[in-house]
Amino acid sequence: MESESESPEVSSAAALTSTVLDEESARIEEQSKQVLFADDLLPGVNSEELTLKEGFTKGGGPTMFLVLTLLNSLDELEGRALSLMAPEIGETFNISDGTIAFITALSGGFLVLGAAIMGWMADRFNRVRIVTFATMFYGIAVFLTGLTVNAFTLVLARLGVGVAKANTIPVHGSLIADSYPIGVRGRMAAVQNTLGRFFGWLGLVGVWIIAGQTTGTEGWRWVFYLGGIPVFLAGILCVVLREPPRGQFEKEDVLGVLIEDDEPPPIATEYAFERLRRINMMRITLVAISAIGFALFTVPALRNLHAEERFGFDSETRAFYEVWSTGIMVLLLVFLLPWVGKRFDRLYRTNPPRAVATVGLLLIPNAFLLPIMYFWAGATAFYSLDILVSLLNTMAFAMIGPMVNAFVPYRLRGLGTALITLYLFFVGGLLGGLMQSFITNASEPRWSVVILGVPAFLIGGIVLANGAFFIKHDLSLITDELLEEKAEADRRAADPDNVPILQMANVDFSYGPVQVLFDVNFEVREGETLALLGTNGAGKSTVLRVISGLGTADRGVVRLDGRNITFTAAEQRAQMGIIQLPGGKATFPALSVRDNLMAGGWLLRGEPGLLESRIDSVLETFPALTSRLDVAAGDLSGGQQQMLALAKSLLHEPRILLIDELSLGLAPAVVQELLEVIEALKEKGQTMVIVEQSVNLALSISDRAIFMEKGQVRFEGPAQELAERDDLVRAVFFGGEGG
Repeated sequence: MESESESPEVSSAAALTSTVLDEESARIEEQSKQVLFADDLLPGVNSEELTLKEGFTKGGGPTMFLVLTLLNSLDELEGRALSLMAPEIGETFNISDGTIAFITALSGGFLVLGAAIMGWMADRFNRVRIVTFATMFYGIAVFLTGLTVNAFTLVLARLGVGVAKANTIPVHGSLIADSYPIGVRGRMAAVQNTLGRFFGWLGLVGVWIIAGQTTGTEGWRWVFYLGGIPVFLAGILCVVLREPPRGQFEKEDVLGVLIEDDEPPPIATEYAFERLRRINMMRITLVAISAIGFALFTVPALRNLHAEERFGFDSETRAFYEVWSTGIMVLLLVFLLPWVGKRFDRLYRTNPPRAVATVGLLLIPNAFLLPIMYFWAGATAFYSLDILVSLLNTMAFAMIGPMVNAFVPYRLRGLGTALITLYLFFVGGLLGGLMQSFITNASEPRWSVVILGVPAFLIGGIVLANGAFFIKHDLSLITDELLEEKAEADRRAADPDNVPILQMANVDFSYGPVQVLFDVNFEVREGETLALLGTNGAGKSTVLRVISGLGTADRGVVRLDGRNITFTAAEQRAQMGIIQLPGGKATFPALSVRDNLMAGGWLLRGEPGLLESRIDSVLETFPALTSRLDVAAGDLSGGQQQMLALAKSLLHEPRILLIDELSLGLAPAVVQELLEVIEALKEKGQTMVIVEQSVNLALSISDRAIFMEKGQVRFEGPAQELAERDDLVRAVFFGGEGG
């Protein structure tokens, strides 16, 4: 008969499982914590209610708004020309309908390409200059479209048009956000979109008039000749604009004061995109906008096909219906869109989640209107319902700009808008277009609309409305960064000669869904040696990765000499003097010692003389390597390989040297030799942050120490004080290696 009592092994396994589960539960609970501030501290929330006139007065005046609105309107007007004159262009160049349709679609791709370029530039350079030169070039490219002689030159001209006109997407939005208070941005977007649609409708009428006054198939050229001139002149008008301070209204609303960075560090695109994708509302918006893109690009194209097949409308009849339906929609927008903008501003001021949810709720009805339009409506009802669908889309998309500018950090607004545009086109538009082509060829256009359009609007609207509650958390992160920025500015103003060389402030970091750093804060003074100690998996090595730029923080700031380098690339940080010696093997085994040193001096490749002198200098520090310059690094002893790795790091005379597990796996005699090098560096005033498995070694060479556990700083103070904390020292030993 078996004993009912558990064996010691089973009991031990159960206890271990319970401990692991408890630890994981604690970690998940820690991950779920959100940085939340009271509504009064969130940018634009519970702030003073402003009229549109007051918004102009408190902002940069009406000039910026009026000029950008004019440019946006001209963009809408020109956008009609290519699609309406496509048949005549195709006839002039003797190309097929499919080819001219492809060129028309390609113009949209050029616009998206331009949005990515303009977004990158908007976060780095003077935006007014970007708008000025891009608009003038845009006008020239429109004029050149009329001079094209074949399909190839037409594509080149449209490439110039698409890239240049794309400044209206990320650059205009960034300028408006930094020129006017948060509380009026919805209404400003409403006015801009209303006028844009109105000028788009005028474009329809204007193209008819211009084309009607010309004869032959060459009449379309005058549309572009006459269209390019006002665009070019509008670009010249931009010289009256003045560049606004970035993030000024968020700073004034949260901090009550404007803080400007005179020397903003460069922003690395890959780091910026990674940071943007970690914003909750950005991820939600990307999912929603990708879904909506399936309908946004396919439904308008299928509308004319459906009208031709179902109602027998020729091109002239379809154009007539489009003119009058667009005119009615514009008339309704004059009344409805300003109301939507005013409601968005009011809701955002009192309840930001409801403001965002309203954008999603405007899109959902389209999922029910489309089947009625394409299966049961006659011609008049079809175009009447199309007016309603267009109204809902226009009102929703008009508010997406103010919504995005609310939760995207002000330094990343250009790339934030560009990222959304990329997802809209390449995920929604491209995939939707391919699926639409397949479905339409297999059945009828209306089935493509229902199969793609209904779920697109339904999913996009629900995702946006349901995820709206995340916006308070994302606004809190912006508040958190602004408060840290002010605290740093106040400290620098009070004691400008005592700024730490390195700072980590409020840093969170995750590997995928698993958060490993939680609110990490510490400073390093110039010439100081800081030891990072802690249990296994505490996040010590991850801290070094965040400092060196090999990992992008979810939240928080990394500063060098008080400058925010959070979005600066690893190679740029290396040029600034942050050099990391990684744990484990840091050499190229197949290369000789000499070639390892040459490769390690990559940043000095433009100065061969300096590189040679630096190599000679580090070889004096490590004489054991001198006689082995032609030996493969993989044939060196473990100690010599670590010497070589350290020598490569010292080639750049780093301002901050990050060392991860210097003594790992080395014999005591070798460790002692390396320790002498570290001591010599310390005497020269080298700033160092060291992660080290040997507590005694780390504390013997460090001025201060930090103890980490479960991704959090549990102790910070003099190294000697940590040495006297037996509980923490024992935790390090029991934690094992790594971090």
